[in-house]
Amino acid sequence: MAAKIYTKTGDLGTTSLIGGTKVPKNHLRIETYGTVDELNSYIGLVSDLIQDAHSKIILKEIQDRLFTVGSSLACDPDKEPLMKIPDLKEDDVVLLEKEIDRMNEMLPAMKHFILPGGHVAVSTTHVARCICRRAERLCVNMQVHELFVEPLVIKYINRLSDYLFVLSRYIGYQLHVQEIAWKPRIN
Repeated sequence: MAAKIYTKTGDLGTTSLIGGTKVPKNHLRIETYGTVDELNSYIGLVSDLIQDAHSKIILKEIQDRLFTVGSSLACDPDKEPLMKIPDLKEDDVVLLEKEIDRMNEMLPAMKHFILPGGHVAVSTTHVARCICRRAERLCVNMQVHELFVEPLVIKYINRLSDYLFVLSRYIGYQLHVQEIAWKPRIN
């Protein structure tokens, strides 16, 4: 028999960090790793919407790293040294930078701001990018409130949002979707 998914331990509005420390479900740390989880789900959706095998491999790698990020954020920093939590590495940031450069080599130069749209895969990638930026803001907010967040997590999330922007353009390029130029109204 499978284990029950519900524990009823959160019925009073609290949850436990990795390490056992109880915090309210609206705690900034919970909001932050919940947003990373939301981002991970959207990355899965982007992967489901595209055909490019190489990008699918990279997106699966990113999903794995986002679980690492989520584990780091979900951990009680006072108890973390005693636990085996996977680590993010500088090479993870370098992979994103290499992928950004690889895709940019094939893309036309940007001459204007672009609006999300043109294809559901392009738009969904932009949604993922926006969620990524929110996750970054929440990580920075944790720092501001003196809640420990690994600096490499912020760097990775920042680079990931850049990757997702370029990926949205790359997906459109592969699908022969015209970019939608933002034409500001000037009256």
